[in-house]
Parts: sequence; C-alpha cells; structure tokens
Amino acid sequence: MTDATSDSAGVSPAMIDPATAESVHRAPHTPGTGNITKLAFGAIGVVFGDIGTSPLYAFRETFVGPHPLAIDDLHILGVVSLIFWSMTLVVSIQYVGILMRADNKGQGGSLALVALISGKISKSRYGGIAVLLGVFATALFYGDSMITPAVSVLSAVEGLTVVESRLQPLVIPIALILLIGLFVIQKSGTAKVGALFAPVMVIYFAVLAILGIVHLVQTPHILLALNPWYAMQFFLTDKMLGFLALGSVVLAVTGSEALYSDMGHFGRGPMRISWFGFVMPCLLLNYFGQGAMIIGLDDVAAAEAMENPFFVLAPEALRLPLVILATCATFIASQAVISGAFSITHQAMQLGFIPRLSTRHTSEHEVGQIYIPSVNYALMTGVIVLVLFFQNSSNLASAYGIAVTGAMLIDTCLMAVLLLVMWRWKWWLAVPVIVVFFMVDGAYFAANFAKVGDGGWFPLLIGGIAFTLLTTWNKGRRLMRERMTEAALPLNVFAKSAHGSAARVPGTAIFMASSNIGVPSALLHNIKHNKVLHERVVVLTIEVQDVPYVEDAERIEVQDLGEGFFRMTMRYGFMEETDVPAALKHAEMCGGPFEMMKTSFFLSRQTLLPSAKPGMAIWREKLFSWMMRNAASAMEFFRLPTNRVVELGSQLEI
Repeated sequence: MTDATSDSAGVSPAMIDPATAESVHRAPHTPGTGNITKLAFGAIGVVFGDIGTSPLYAFRETFVGPHPLAIDDLHILGVVSLIFWSMTLVVSIQYVGILMRADNKGQGGSLALVALISGKISKSRYGGIAVLLGVFATALFYGDSMITPAVSVLSAVEGLTVVESRLQPLVIPIALILLIGLFVIQKSGTAKVGALFAPVMVIYFAVLAILGIVHLVQTPHILLALNPWYAMQFFLTDKMLGFLALGSVVLAVTGSEALYSDMGHFGRGPMRISWFGFVMPCLLLNYFGQGAMIIGLDDVAAAEAMENPFFVLAPEALRLPLVILATCATFIASQAVISGAFSITHQAMQLGFIPRLSTRHTSEHEVGQIYIPSVNYALMTGVIVLVLFFQNSSNLASAYGIAVTGAMLIDTCLMAVLLLVMWRWKWWLAVPVIVVFFMVDGAYFAANFAKVGDGGWFPLLIGGIAFTLLTTWNKGRRLMRERMTEAALPLNVFAKSAHGSAARVPGTAIFMASSNIGVPSALLHNIKHNKVLHERVVVLTIEVQDVPYVEDAERIEVQDLGEGFFRMTMRYGFMEETDVPAALKHAEMCGGPFEMMKTSFFLSRQTLLPSAKPGMAIWREKLFSWMMRNAASAMEFFRLPTNRVVELGSQLEI
C-alpha cells in the first residue's frame, strides 16, 4: 500500500483520551464568576434546549410508539410517575447532584471526566477500557447530532397538522427547508443567533408551565403520580409493556448529559439555580398537564388528543403561535447539538482521534465558536436522509433513545470509577449508589435496545462507523510514531555532528515533530538534500494535555542543545486551538524573538508502504491512508503562514 500523505507534523497527545462533549464552548474563564443571575439566565438559553423540547414527543411516544399502551388512569399515572422519578434520579441526582461535582479545572462532560480519572487508572488494566468507553460515547454522539435536529424540528412542524389536518403533506418539505437553512447559516457563526436564545427559551419554558397549570388545576388527580407506587403498579400490572415503555420515557431526560458538559460555561451554581428554580418545574408542570388533560377526556377524545398532546394543551386559537414558538425552541436545541459536534470534533483532533479538518473561527472574541465545514455538511446529509427515510417524529424517536441511553450508561461507568478511585467513597456508600444508577440507566438502555429493528439500528450504525474511524486513526498515528522513534537519532548527537558538516545560513528553521524523541525526518532530509542548516534550528513538538486549558506561563518549554539547536515543547489544553505563530510571539527563551518573515517551517510528508508484519489489518491500513489523504494541511491546522512552509517527504512502513 503506497500513499503519499502529509504527516500531522507535531501533535503529540500527552494523554490520549476520548470524549463526548455535547455543547457550545467558550473562551477559557473561571466558571461561575460574574453575576449569578445573568449566568443562570444565559444557561437557560444554551444548556436546556435539548431536554426542553422533549415534551413535544416524550409523553406521546409512550402511548403511540412501537409498543403502545392503553390510555387509562393506570397507565397515564404510571408513565407520568416514571417521567417524574426519571427526571429526579437521572438529571437532578446523577448529573446535577453528583457528576457536576467532578470538574476538570472547571470543565465538565465525558471528555473532562475521562481526562480527570485517566491519570489514576492509565497504568492499570482498566485505563484502556475507560478510554474505549469514552471513544464509543464520542461515536454515539455523532448519531445523536443527526437525530436531535431531525426529531425536534419534525415534531414541532407536525404541530401544523393539529392546526389544520390538510397541511400534512407539507410537513416534510417545511421541515427539510428549515433544517437545511439551519445548517447553511452555521458558517456565519452563532453569536448573533445566540443572543436570542435565552429570551426565547425563557418564554418557551414559561408557556410550558402555564399550559400545564391550566389542565393541572382542572384535573388535580394527576398529582397522585408523585407517588412512586403508581410507577411500580404499572410494572406489576404490565411487566413487559412497562419495561418497553422505559424506551420512550427516557426521551424525557434526553439532553441531561449537556448539563454536565456545559458546566464550564456557566458554573455549577448558576446551572443548578436554572434547573431547580425554573427549568425542571416548568417541564414537570407540562408533563403533569399533558397527563391531566388526557385523564379529563373521554376515551374517543383522549385517543385523538394522544396523537399530539403537547399542542392540544393549547386552545385552538393559540396552537399556531405555539407551533411557531416550539419550532424556535427546536432550532435552539438543534443549534446547540450541531455546535457541540464541532466542539467534540475539535477536541478529538487535539487528542489524536480524528485527522486534521478545516476549521474556521467565527468570532474574534469567543474561542469556542468554531465552524467545521466537513462535519456540518456530513450532519446535514445525515439529517436529510433521516427525515426522508423515517418520515415522522414517532419513527425517529425509536432511533433516538439508543444513542442517548448508551452515552448515559457510559457516564455511569465513569462515575463508578470516579466515586471509588478518585473520591474514594466508602464502599458501603459508593456501591449502593452505583448499583442504583446502573440499574436505572441499564434498564433504559436495554429497553431501547429492543427498538433496534424499529430504527435503533441507525445510531448504532453511525456509532460503529465513527468508532472504527476514531480507533483506526489513533492506532495508525501511534504506529507511525513508534516506527519513526525506532530509528530515531538523538537530537543532541545530531546537533554536534551536523554543525561542522553543513553550511549555516541566516534565519530560523522550525521543524515540526510528532515526538520529542529523536530527529524529525524533515530535518534529516533537509540536510541530506540541501546540505544547509539555519543559524537557529528549532525542533517543535505540540503536546495536548489532559486539561481543558494550559496557562500561558506553562505553554512553552525549551531545551538549549548548543550549536544553535533547540528543542521546544508547546503545550495546549484539549479545548484550545493550536495557533503556533501566536505562541511564538511570546517565546524569547530560544535565542531571541521569532520574526515570521525570517522563519521557515519544515513539515514531514510520509509515504506509507506495505509491511511484511502490518501493525493492523490491511483494510484498516487502507482506511488510515484514506483518512490521511483527506486530512487538512498541517499548515492550516497549526495556522502557519502559507509562504513560510516547506514540506519534505519520506517513506514509512506501519
């Protein structure tokens, strides 16, 4: 297998760990600082869009989904009770109560959690398992990133059929137009749109609460669902249907992982205020209101209303405005998950799990506002296929649960390590907590696994493809580094021998190296073919640390090897961009300041050759070569000046 490709030339993850991070992230700051009320208000707009749109379909799907339930008091009280206790256990206790206490220098999410615990278990047999779990959670998130916009926007647009049934043929065309428009505007950045998020979501949640209260007052009987006995009675009466119903009930807590992922943006205090003080009460009032409305109707009217109970909550004259408001809310939820896909891809690139992709920064002030064209259009294609293939939100809801519950179950596994290894809880306290959440999240996942044939296969397919790509790239890069290190000549030895054997020319040469061991191939080939060395030769390695951000004082480390040779290590956090010229402006410990017009950057360009003993299967080697071929240039990834870069090639067996 021969393939001329451009090496990644310099990214060396100091700690390889995968991640799920389903969020819009911002420039580094101390989470939770500033006006708490303002932060809590902002969190409502950014964090809670996904879980906030669940009332559009979660309650309905338990009754009209793949495993329909009888519409009677027993099942309505049982489902509402399940939703209440699911929201209490999973969101309020597991994520807001426990996981939010685990932050990596203020940052949350599965990525931060894996990075936080990896230092403790990386040398144990469980370290590799934790990394693989994180990689699979990342892979599942890409399926979630496709399903969330499709099911949210489609469920909102379907509200038009409640206003006027004759609009049914227009639902899919309108949904596709809205979704395509959503992806097209991504390249403009989210700053202007984001300014409208919080006010719209506050109005949306307030409307949810008001609609629920109106019906709750009329039928207070629904408040019996606060008693967990009604959930247990549901299971005792319909054991199998009760189990399968969990696959739809869990839709009420989709987006709960976003609360943890976005903790670094607003701080745990403001987010807890938003959740407990506003968002959770509004959501529960709406769910209880939907249940109260159905209980208060006769059998025929209840069956009709169950086709779309969220919109039937509103008086007929207000249903069209409610459709418009719900559509705006689904846009916000979709925007957050799309931006989260950009964020997680950027972090995975930094950690060595995804090849370089062209990345554009859409804000001069907000580092986290990025746009990755290839990811954007891949998601758009997937969303269009989903809408055309599944046709309605009920079918899509079956596909939705697998990705969400899979990520939740992985978070529970990581939480177990956190409690036992990091926090060292007493076993008699930690084990019952872990068992409870494994039972809850495991039951949700198992119930959704039963829907694989009804659409759950899609996120598993996307997750499998993404997992293969992520692990293939990571292993291929590791094999390349190992092969290059095997024959590496110590740089200090090379510096002494090369000093007298090549002419020195004015200026600075920076040779990008993926490892801080040995001489980079570009430097060897430069002296072999050009027979010259610059006055100052710097071998630069970029290391990505297991923290979100690196302090400026710890950014650069330099080793003076004499004879004008320096080895420089430049460190970045996994949420930062690698802007090499910007960092070099502050590096004067390397024989003086760097002037870009007198500095040349040398990159290695590898040609992969077939090996007698391949490090991985031939099909994976070919896949790795294809990924390298399609990677963005190192020049763009490191933001190097285009007229100061030289590439030199070599051959390599992996």
